[in-house]
Formats: sequence, C-alpha cells, structure tokens
Amino acid sequence: MAAMISALSAFNGLDFLASTVLLLDEGLVVRYVNPSGENLLAVSLRSVTGKPLGTICTCSATLQGALDNALNNNWGYTGQNIELKRGDGEVLHINCTVTPLRPELAAGVRLLLELQPIEQQLAATREERLIEQQKASRELIRNLAHEIKNPLGGIRGAAQLLEHELSNPSLKEYTQVIIKEADRLQDLMQRLLTPHRAMLPTTVNIHEILERVRSLLTAEFPGSLSMRRDYDTSLPEMVGDREQLIQALLNVARNAAQAMHGEGEIVLRTRVLRQVTLAKKRYRLALEIKVVDNGPGIPEIVRERMFYPLVSGREGGSGLGLTIAQNFVQHHHGTIDCSSQPGQTIFTIRLPVEQA
Repeated sequence: MAAMISALSAFNGLDFLASTVLLLDEGLVVRYVNPSGENLLAVSLRSVTGKPLGTICTCSATLQGALDNALNNNWGYTGQNIELKRGDGEVLHINCTVTPLRPELAAGVRLLLELQPIEQQLAATREERLIEQQKASRELIRNLAHEIKNPLGGIRGAAQLLEHELSNPSLKEYTQVIIKEADRLQDLMQRLLTPHRAMLPTTVNIHEILERVRSLLTAEFPGSLSMRRDYDTSLPEMVGDREQLIQALLNVARNAAQAMHGEGEIVLRTRVLRQVTLAKKRYRLALEIKVVDNGPGIPEIVRERMFYPLVSGREGGSGLGLTIAQNFVQHHHGTIDCSSQPGQTIFTIRLPVEQA
C-alpha cells in the first residue's frame, strides 16, 4: 500500500482540500481518499485502499451512470443534491464532480471523484423557509388574537350583568358557562400574545435552568416519570432571558412527558458546539440541549407542522407549547428541531453563548 500511495505523490495537494476527493482506477477500485473523505465517509485510507467503491458506499443510479460514462466515454460530470449511502447506512446529500484522468498520470488512476456535502446548506434552506412561514403564521394568529380578545371582554361583562338580573338560580348555570368559556378563551389569547414581550437578558447557567425544569416535571408527574441528567459540566454561562428559557425547555419537556402519559424516561443532555452556524450567523461557541424521550414518537402527519400555532398531536392539547418554545429560542438567535421515531424522540435546541 505504501508503494501505491507513493505512486500517487502527484496528488499530495489533495490532502489539504476541504472537499472529499477519491481516486479510482478502471475497475472503480479506490486508490486514494483524502483526509476530508475519511471524515465524510467514516473510513480510513488504510482500510479502503484497494477495495471497490461499492463496498464503501452505495452510489445512486445517476452517479453510477456518470462513473460508467466517464470510464467508457471520458465524459466529465457535475451533479447537485445527489444521494450517497455510506457503509454504515447513513444517507448523505452531496454535490459531485467526476473527472476522467489519463491512467499514465498516476499508477493507473482513471477517475477523480470530488464530493461536497450539502447537509448544512439544505438544513439552512429548510430553516429559512420554515422561519418565514412561521413568522407569517404567528403574525396572522397575533392579529386574530387581538381582534378576538376585545369582544370577549364584552361578552363576559354582558353575561355577568345578565346573571345579576336573573331571579331563577337554575338559569345562572348557563351564564356561568358563558363566563368560564370566555375566561378560557381570554387565557388562550393571552398565551398567543405573551411570546411578544421584550427580553430581559442576564447571565444564566443552562444547567440551573434544566434543574428547574426537572424539578417542576418531577413534581407534576411524581413517581411515574424518570428524568435523567447527561450534562457536560464544562459548559460556559450564556446571556439570555431566564424566564423565557425556562418556559421554552419546560414546554418541550412537558410535551414529551404528556406524550408518554407521564410514564417513561426523559434525558436532559447538554454539549458544547464550536464554530457553528445558527439562523444564518456564525458563532464561535454555542450550547446544544437535547430533550430525549422513549415515548411513542410523533406522527409524521404532525411532525412537519408541530411548531405551527394551534397544531397538536394530543387530544385536548392547545397546540401552543412548541410554538411558544420556538419563539423564545428564536429570540435568543437559536434553533430548535426534532427527529422522531417510535421509542425515541429528540428535540435539539442550539443557543449561541453570546448574543449577536
């Protein structure tokens, strides 16, 4: 193998590229992969050299056709958003370039395959689209809440006046229904409007906030709910609104507990992230909080819309908990997303340590 790598010394500069580069021979056998490729494909140069490309990853039909055309016809190829499945089963989305080479250049190498992962780009596009949709949705809901809130006060007042005029006590049961339902709707409208209050930023410790959430849920579901800590104690403090962060994390964790009917396990996990992009801004340092439960999972029909106002997968749910959580996270220039399958649902919240 050392002799083979030495023969490819003309391509030494590939080691310094940020994109993945593989060199393939006539039989699509891997002759070289650069360090970036080792990271992307979760392999090592020593383990893959001399092995067919198909044993390392599974190419889509489009990419396989491009490789065949490059070998047979010396045709180059450039494709975007191509799927590639790694040996461990993870599906990657990549931009890809196939370049035919003359085999005499370097020990029989025929193709140079360049891969650039676009997961972050796709995630940023999805996030941007989702934020714009939710902004429009929240503005509509907020305007409706204002319009509904004022007449509700009049309805409640009229019901109270009517109750005082009624001489038959049995009829007061109906006015009480009107008053109680008006109060319930008033509370709902207030909750829709609450996320728009101004932030009160201070220096906060995320673990103190998580401990507060943990104690509240333990009291709410005594004995039946297990809450496990998995904290990175080296995490720095951050600047944020303590009450907003407590409410955001409590809404997410309570949502998980309610989905499991208060029986199951919730893991609160924290980690540090470095050089991360959140909401299209680059931060040197960020915190990652995961709320993991072993419940039934979120139905796919709800998953795409679960952060929208008034969308709930639970009978009797208001559909506001996750919307409010997302609002508060976005106030902190952070992101929140979710992955779910039966037996495991993970909400991931990422927050910059210092506000932009």
